[in-house]
Amino acid sequence: MDAQLLPDSSAWQRLGGGHTAEEIAQQPALWDALADSLAHARARLGGLLDDWLGRGGHRVIFTGAGSSGYIAELVADHVGAQWPVEARALHTTSLLTHPGLYLRPDRPTLLVSFARSGSSPESVAAVDLVRERVGEARFLDITCNPDGELARRGAGRADTGTVLMPAASCDRAFAMTSSLSCMTLAALALFEREPAAAAARLRTLAALGRQALRDWEAPVEALARRGYARVVYLGSGPLEALARECALKTLELTAGRELALANTPLGFRHGPKSTVDADTLVVVLRSADPLARRYERDLLDELRRDGIAGRVLSVGPRGEDEAEGDLALAAPALPDPWLAPLWLTVAQRYALRRSVALGLAPDNPFPDGTVNRVVQGVTIHRHGG
Repeated sequence: MDAQLLPDSSAWQRLGGGHTAEEIAQQPALWDALADSLAHARARLGGLLDDWLGRGGHRVIFTGAGSSGYIAELVADHVGAQWPVEARALHTTSLLTHPGLYLRPDRPTLLVSFARSGSSPESVAAVDLVRERVGEARFLDITCNPDGELARRGAGRADTGTVLMPAASCDRAFAMTSSLSCMTLAALALFEREPAAAAARLRTLAALGRQALRDWEAPVEALARRGYARVVYLGSGPLEALARECALKTLELTAGRELALANTPLGFRHGPKSTVDADTLVVVLRSADPLARRYERDLLDELRRDGIAGRVLSVGPRGEDEAEGDLALAAPALPDPWLAPLWLTVAQRYALRRSVALGLAPDNPFPDGTVNRVVQGVTIHRHGG
């Protein structure tokens, strides 16, 4: 990890955020590590994936809960656009409550599970449910924990592949940071139509990640020092899922004391814009797609003309349309899901600093245990029981 990205780790430790700060800063190094490991993983999984992805009658369901579910939303449509399979994102929290709406016994299904710990009750139950209800099923578990339930139960099974993230990605802190970005990029690389290009993309993103962490530290610190009663993140297409994850980071690390919302730039006008006032920060996550950027620019111009929000900011690839004070990188021509981890670092660091400003410990903002790092208290009910 580049030391300049974490200039005073002892200070973060004293503030109760040492793990969170380190896990945010280590992400570019872990993306480099992924470039080294995923080529072997893709070759190992060839028998599980290649024939499956080439068949139009097959399904691929990407799933997870909470932040892991947002990974599924980020990658599913991108994968579906490359292969003839039906690809969709489905949170385990929906799959378990309404399996009859989502599972077809006669439709071959690959369940791709994202899980930091691999031991949350919903993750394990989703695998059991698909295995029980679908006649021809395969499973791919993308997880950070070699000792988790998913990795343990999938070991040695012909119908299951397990891809482990770099060891340091199994975040020790409460919030998912490096685990999320690693699993996102791993999925994109594993399902890439031209897998030989994936390693080069990961190394490019790692270099850009170091630049983003370095160049945007001062602007993010200034935003957090000002502080806002509410933060709104807006993203188009796959970046709507990124906006949800950005909002969740604020909610989690501030223990819900700061309201955070997510929407699309077009959807924001349909009611949610009413939440904007002088104590609101609006962040538009800019797309790499030229058409989407037109809609985003329209809303940015509108919000700045209105002058109601406390601050309007955009984050994304450099172009001719960002305003002074926006955060931009000269990013390569990559699809939005590939670039999303770069923009996410802004929300992660903003939430980290706001947590400390509110007197919380970012590594554990819920010391009373009302919300836990690995979800607890879930009873799995069988259908019809």
